[in-house]
Amino acid sequence: MGSSSAVPGAIEARSLTKRFKTTTAVDAVDLDVARGEMFGLVGPNGAGKTTLIQMLAALLDPTGGRATVLGYDVVRKAADLRQRIGYVSQEFTLYGSLTIDENLDFFADLYGVAAAVRERRKEELLGWSRLAPFRSRRAGRLSGGMQKKLHLCSTLIHEPEVLFLDEPTAGVDPMSRRELWEILHDLVGQGLTLVVATPYMDEAEQCHRVALMHLGRILRCETPEALRAGVTESVWELRSPAPSRAQALLQKTDLPIRSHLMGERLHILAPHATDLAAAVHSSLSATERAGFALRRVSPSMEDVFVSTLVAKPAVSARRRTEVVTLGQHGKPDGEVAVRLDGLTRRFGDFVAVDNISLSVGRGEVFGFLGPNGSGKTTTIRMLCGLLAPSAGRGEVLGQDIARQSRSIKSRIGYMSQRFSLYNDLTVGENLAFFGQGYGVPAGRLAERTAWVLDMAGLEGEEGRLAGVLSGGVKQRLALGCAILHEPEIIFLDEPTAGVDPLARREFWDLIGALASKGTTVFVTTHYLDEAEYCHRLGLIYRGRLVAVGSPLTLKDGMRAGVMLEVACPQPLRALRLLRTAPSVGWTSLLGSRLHVVVEEAAAGERRVREILQRGGLTIEHLDEIPFSLEDLFVIFVDMEERGRRERGE
Repeated sequence: MGSSSAVPGAIEARSLTKRFKTTTAVDAVDLDVARGEMFGLVGPNGAGKTTLIQMLAALLDPTGGRATVLGYDVVRKAADLRQRIGYVSQEFTLYGSLTIDENLDFFADLYGVAAAVRERRKEELLGWSRLAPFRSRRAGRLSGGMQKKLHLCSTLIHEPEVLFLDEPTAGVDPMSRRELWEILHDLVGQGLTLVVATPYMDEAEQCHRVALMHLGRILRCETPEALRAGVTESVWELRSPAPSRAQALLQKTDLPIRSHLMGERLHILAPHATDLAAAVHSSLSATERAGFALRRVSPSMEDVFVSTLVAKPAVSARRRTEVVTLGQHGKPDGEVAVRLDGLTRRFGDFVAVDNISLSVGRGEVFGFLGPNGSGKTTTIRMLCGLLAPSAGRGEVLGQDIARQSRSIKSRIGYMSQRFSLYNDLTVGENLAFFGQGYGVPAGRLAERTAWVLDMAGLEGEEGRLAGVLSGGVKQRLALGCAILHEPEIIFLDEPTAGVDPLARREFWDLIGALASKGTTVFVTTHYLDEAEYCHRLGLIYRGRLVAVGSPLTLKDGMRAGVMLEVACPQPLRALRLLRTAPSVGWTSLLGSRLHVVVEEAAAGERRVREILQRGGLTIEHLDEIPFSLEDLFVIFVDMEERGRRERGE
C-alpha cells in the first residue's frame, strides 16, 4: 500500500487497531496517504470507516498500533495535531439559531483565528462555496446541501492542511452531491490532503486512491482504475423481456457465474474464459432469444467490492426458489395496485407532498427516488394508513387510504428505514411479535417462521438478539417480518441504507423474485444506482413528481441533447473553461472525468476540443455516452428549479 507520490506522506498508520470490549472496529490497518491526495475510505455502515477517521483525527485513542499525521503522533501529539487538521463529522456541529456569518465567527473564535485573518477567510469561503448571498440566513433554515457546505466552511476557517470528512454527502440530493465533490476537488487543487469516508461505491471514482473497507479491515487499496482492472470476472448485461426466466435457466447450467436481476436486465459476472454468449444462446429457446440482447460492460465499483469480498456459501439461488414458492398473488395484466390522484400533505405552511398523481401495477417494482426531505417517506406513510392526506385521494388495492386504512393494513407489508425490528428482542421474539401482530394463524406462523429463518441464514439462531446482527442479516430478517403474512404489496422505505453491496444485491434478488410472482413492491431510495432494479421510477423533488417512467424510457426520452465524457489531466480547470463557453450546456465533474451536455454530438465534440486545446489542455479521451440516471435526475431538478423561479415560487 505504498504512497502514490514521492512527496513526503501526510498520513502513515501501522497495525492501527481499535477494540470496544469484545468488538474489533478497526483491525490492524496499514495505511499511507500522500500529501495533496484525495483518499477514499469506501465501505458499508459498520465497516470501521468512522472509527479509523476518528483515530487519525486524534479524537479517539487506538488500542493497538500507531499512526502519524503530518509527522505528529496521533496520541502523544494530539493537541498540536488538532490545530493543523479539520474534521467534518456525519452529524452537523452547526448552530441552527445562528446565521451563516455567526456560525463562521463562532468557529473562528473556537480555533483562535485572528480578526484580520478571519474576515479574509470568511470572504474567501463564502464566495468559493456560493453561500455569500445567504450569509444572514439562519443555519436551521438552510437546505441539506447548504448545511453541508457551511459545515465544511466552518471546518476550513483555520486553514487546515489535512481534512477528514465522514460521509460528507449522505442524504443530500444528487445536484448538491456533485457540487460538494467539485468543492473537494478544488481543495485538493489548493494543496490540501483529503480523506473521505463514504458508503457510496460510485464516489470511489472521485478519489485518487481508494481503500475498500469491510469488518474493520482494508481489503484492497488502489486507484479506481487498478481496482477495476483487478476484477477477476467479466461483467455482462442481458436485456430480455423475461429476465427472471433467463436467470432461472442460466442457474440450471453448470456455468460458474453469478447473476442478479436489475429490473428488466440481468447483471452477470462470469470468469473471463467463459463463452457467455454461446451459453445464453444454448440455454434459451428460440422464442426467448428473440427479444434478448447481451453485451459486455465495464465493472462498476460495486462489482469490484462484491468480487473482493470473500465468497459466501452459494445460497442465493436456493433462497430465490423458496421465495417464488410462497406468497404467490398472480400478476393480472393491467391491474392497478396503487393509485394516487392529487395526493397532498401539508404540515402547517410546509407542503411535504405536493399534488402527486400516479399509478402502480400489480407485480411491479416501483422506485420512488429523491433526496432526504423530498416527500418519499411521507407519501409511503399516507399509503400505509399511518398519516392522513391533506388533499387529494389515494387507493391501495382498490381501497381508499383515508376511509379504509384499517383493512388496507392487513394486506400490506411495511419495512421502515430503521428495519422495523426491536433490537432488545431475540430473532424468534421479533418473528413471533410481527406474526401475531399481522394475525397469522399459529400453524401457518410456524411454517412462515421457518422460511424466514432459512431465508435470512438464521437457522438455529432464534435466541440471538436482533441488535447484534450484521446489517445484511438484519435487513433480511426485517424483510421476512414484513412479509410473514404474505402481503399483496410491500412498502420498503430506504431498505438498503448502509448495508454492504453483496447483501444489497441478495436483497434485490429477493425483491425481484417476489415481484415475479405478483407481489407489488413500492420502494424509496436515494441511491440512484438502485433505480436500475426497478421496473418504473418516480423522481420526486421538494414534494413534486418531476418524472415517471422505466429507467430505459427515461434515458431514451431525454431531449436535453447528448452527453459527452471528457478525460484530461486537469479536469477542474477544464470544467471552468467549459462553463464559461456559451455554446456548451450543462457540465459536471466526476473525478478525473467531465460530463458535458451538448446539442449535437459531432459539433459539440469539435467545440469542446477547440475550447480545451485553446486553453492548453490535453484531451485523453472524448466520447459520447448514454445519460446515467444521476445525470437525468440532476437535469430534471435543474429544470424544476428554473420553472419554480419563473413562477416566482
